[in-house]
Amino acid sequence: MSPVLSRALVLESPQRLADGAGGFVETWAVLGTLWAEVTARAPRETAGAGGVQVLVGYRITVRGAPPGASNRPRPGQRFRDGARVFRILGVTNADASARYLTCTCEEEVTP
Repeated sequence: MSPVLSRALVLESPQRLADGAGGFVETWAVLGTLWAEVTARAPRETAGAGGVQVLVGYRITVRGAPPGASNRPRPGQRFRDGARVFRILGVTNADASARYLTCTCEEEVTP
């Protein structure tokens, strides 16, 4: 069964820019918009500096793209859906034909 790519997600990549004082700041550059199927997985709690945080796992499926293509998600990048941010942890081919990619992602939620 083919995934239902019904959500538009913005793919972003981290960029390091000089801060003018000899250091760098990290910003996020928009690479484009990908249509995706987003499936939630089981949440888990972690202890963070600001207290308890809930990390919700997601499986995000997008159309396949060849390795090295700018529209192929990579670990370390992220998807954005408005104010929601999904960090990309891993990317694999969803099937042998590589028509779709499955991205393992995490969203941080403050309870």
